[in-house]
Amino acid sequence: MYVAGIEAFLAIVQTQSLKKAAELLNLTQATVSYRLKILEQEMGAVLVERGKGIQKIALTPFGENFVTIAERWSKLKTDIEKLQASGPQLSLAIGGSNSLNTYVLPPLYRALTQHSPRIRLQFRTQHSMELWDTMERREIDVAFVKMERTVPSIEVEPFFVDRAVLIRPATPETGELQPIHPTELNCEYEIYCNWGPTFQMWHDRWWDPARAAHIPVDVVGLVFSLMQDSRQWSVLPQSVAVAFVKTGQFVIQQLLDPPPERVCYKITHRNIKPSVKKSLDILDQYMTELFKK
Repeated sequence: MYVAGIEAFLAIVQTQSLKKAAELLNLTQATVSYRLKILEQEMGAVLVERGKGIQKIALTPFGENFVTIAERWSKLKTDIEKLQASGPQLSLAIGGSNSLNTYVLPPLYRALTQHSPRIRLQFRTQHSMELWDTMERREIDVAFVKMERTVPSIEVEPFFVDRAVLIRPATPETGELQPIHPTELNCEYEIYCNWGPTFQMWHDRWWDPARAAHIPVDVVGLVFSLMQDSRQWSVLPQSVAVAFVKTGQFVIQQLLDPPPERVCYKITHRNIKPSVKKSLDILDQYMTELFKK
């Protein structure tokens, strides 16, 4: 479709004059007439009545029917130009485990939401095992998990190391707490959250799993809700414990012979979609800045 001809035609319709249409488009009248002629040749029909004795611009029946189509075409052209001006559209689908999404990754996510040009973000919270499967199905572009697996199609790299600490309710009598050994803890008052196989092995070394009387939870937020008794305690990653302490209701106590440090991993598909590569590069830049601290 002859775009310049459509612009000339709509200017003629708007101004009802070849001369005024030329002024509107900052063209000569001869140029407007030429563009209209080329458009009519392309359409195979006369759009504007012209001839001796015709003082006022008038549309032919075909021209009247063409006005609506020309206006739609003009709007479509404008929309295309706006899209082109906005540059490449960035998007990123991110998955993360509940504890990482809640207590570790928010600074990274805030940085991404403020990036310019804007990145269209999607977030998904799942258990680490589920996130591996979701990544294999290519439903997300990057995920942050608490466990490592060997999957040929997936790249794995550690991005964060978290040590474990003891957390317990703060009381008016709570002073400076000395490090405590697991043997000094009564498992009847434990609120237990399983942080992975290495944590489970460490836990089973001190407390018999067959006789454990602890309260098990599968979401760390429940620790916050359930821990009311001053005798209660839980072993949590320090990143989570710090968030609890900020409420003023809990205190951290260091552990003697603590669990192994928790290693968290970033996973991506080996065959990265070209459309998200730039977004992943931006993500990596923010990760370098944030987790270096």
